Amino acid sequence: MVMADRPEVKTASTPVTALAVLGLAESMLNGLARVPFHQPWKGPGGLLDNVGQSVTRQAVRSFMGYSMGLPIEEFRSMEKILDDICCLVMPPFIEVVDRVEITEDSIGGIEGIWCRAKASSDAYVEEADDKQTIGATMLYLHGGGYIGTSPIMYSAFAASLVRMTGYEVFIADYRMAPEFPFPAGVLDAADVYKGLLERGVDPEHLVVAGDSGGGGLATSLITYLHRHDLPAPAAVALFSPEIDLDLNHPSITENAQFDILPWNVPVAPYLQGIQPNDDRVSAVYATADPEWFPPTFVCWGADEMFRDGIRKFVGNLEAAGVRVQAMEERGMFHVFPILMPWAESSKRVFRALHDLATRHVAPDPDAEPTH
Repeated sequence: MVMADRPEVKTASTPVTALAVLGLAESMLNGLARVPFHQPWKGPGGLLDNVGQSVTRQAVRSFMGYSMGLPIEEFRSMEKILDDICCLVMPPFIEVVDRVEITEDSIGGIEGIWCRAKASSDAYVEEADDKQTIGATMLYLHGGGYIGTSPIMYSAFAASLVRMTGYEVFIADYRMAPEFPFPAGVLDAADVYKGLLERGVDPEHLVVAGDSGGGGLATSLITYLHRHDLPAPAAVALFSPEIDLDLNHPSITENAQFDILPWNVPVAPYLQGIQPNDDRVSAVYATADPEWFPPTFVCWGADEMFRDGIRKFVGNLEAAGVRVQAMEERGMFHVFPILMPWAESSKRVFRALHDLATRHVAPDPDAEPTH
């Protein structure tokens, strides 16, 4: 369910939506036309990585800059169109490329989609000896700055995670701002987590992951679990997490020209009265303890606006004694493994995730798809 499908969410009329989509196309074409003037062949990587990074940066920046200027009703209607396109394109794409299947489900009353290796499903493999064992379960909280995107838009990245880790991945369709500000998303994530436990998933075989706003939401979930005496997952995996909503670090301005994020990152729609330095929304201000904060994998780009906040967060975890694997990739921007999976930096991240899958998460020899 995309946000536009929720009965509480308002959308724009068809003519207005069409104009919004045309405006988006014009904005992106205008942005891409600027690429040759920025010497895209120059950069820290090879020619393909450098050009790919320049094109990706400009395309996403144009998309986000235009989208953030729309009224929320038009934004939701345009988001719905993009979601519909992804629903048509993504399932056959990841089935062919990654041999992963998508199924819809509702866990703890929260809808979402499963991404699983086809070789782990009874529907595709008749001989039990040929089935692929599911190593663990991952609860994935998608990014979008707490305000946008949908689970199906992240299915390609989730499929890569399935392939690299051997896990089954559930992408939760949590509520987003401004219609549903904090703590709606955290409560939805907690309901899914508790629902997985009720289905028999052992916390030792469970990983919580997320990117950008979803990464921040993942850390908020860990704090929620601790304060409600619920078992922590085996590990946390974060990709450019938005874990400091105070936005008061030098990298916010210094890296604005290099990142894909808009220079005026919106946080007010999600907070709506909550102070940005509240540790429930900004994990960088939380006092972590290895007794309840699980081993954590974090990756981010050296050229992204959230860099300094993530560095501080990692330093806090290490000082507290939490096991951390941190990767800062030179010349990379926000959520680069999702936007540029072919880049060498992204490949290093995927290799590290494969190691994470065997290091911190206990394998379950009896694991079957979580129905």
